[in-house]
Amino acid sequence: MKHPFVNLLVRWVVLALGVALAAKIVRGISYDTPTTLFAAALTLGFFNAILRPILLLFTLPFIVLSLGLGVLVINAVLFLLVSHLVEGFVVTGFLPALIGSLIVSLTNIVMTRLLGDKPRGPRPPPSRRPPGGDVIDI
Repeated sequence: MKHPFVNLLVRWVVLALGVALAAKIVRGISYDTPTTLFAAALTLGFFNAILRPILLLFTLPFIVLSLGLGVLVINAVLFLLVSHLVEGFVVTGFLPALIGSLIVSLTNIVMTRLLGDKPRGPRPPPSRRPPGGDVIDI
């Protein structure tokens, strides 16, 4: 997947698959229609891209003190926030949001591994220094 738009679309579909799986497994999560599911996935993807890094930055001391468990709390809060904003997507409480966010995270990890979606940046050019030049020995 070289094109950024295709990559974004695949990530959004994987996120929607994770939300659908969470709704099937967790009792307190439901959605009305497939359109609601995709709206919830789009909103969750937007929050994960924009709001989550800001929350992680501001709660960094809490995350460090909780040995990373604070990230789970942030994910659950974002899941709850999506349920309040998207009509027809219902999360009944914090525990279903926490379990649902774990399921979505695991789905993203598994699908990323299966699809082989690894970040590939440009390779740095090889060094053109002649051997033995610009070396300081102490």
